[in-house]
Amino acid sequence: IWWFHRNTTWRARVLPPRGPAKRRGVFATRSPHRPNPLGLTSVPLLAVEGLTLTVGPLDLVDGTPIFDIKPYLARVDAFPEASMGWIGEVEAEMATRERYSVEVSPLAARQLTYLREEWGIDFTERAFELLSLDPTPHRTRRILQIEENLFRMACGPWRLYFSVHGGRVEVQSIEKGYADELLETYAEVQDREAQIAFAQQTF
Repeated sequence: IWWFHRNTTWRARVLPPRGPAKRRGVFATRSPHRPNPLGLTSVPLLAVEGLTLTVGPLDLVDGTPIFDIKPYLARVDAFPEASMGWIGEVEAEMATRERYSVEVSPLAARQLTYLREEWGIDFTERAFELLSLDPTPHRTRRILQIEENLFRMACGPWRLYFSVHGGRVEVQSIEKGYADELLETYAEVQDREAQIAFAQQTF
């Protein structure tokens, strides 16, 4: 149990990333913008060494305040037959929807290969999954239309540019998400060294 310590406001109605661009009541979503910004995450416990716990993947940032740690008990904490409300309806509709195919241009392929092989950075699995489901502009999916048929998706500190051709999405290129001035000034920028090196490449 933890605190959304970077949030300073909350909203009664929010725009979830799933489904159509429709606002819903905050208590019907997992939005971090809540009147009491508490978060709850299930994580695998990998090791215990004295008072130090090592856990698996989690959706926190460095410095997030942790209020409590509780054991997960499948017998009392899991309800696989429970209804998911509007989320279940959206997922059922999306399961029947024909997916977009996602293709990668030669330029984007070279850029993605460089990031993966030189820096161990690979955001394609999640990004391509989202694009195959729905590549239309959506604020909380961080997809923005740049030109008539050019869109930009934010993938953490990176930017993925793509176009849509019928049922096909073509990834055109990858760009760094931070301006040169920020990279020069702030050492704590995510993937800073990789972004500086990326900008110096000729793909």
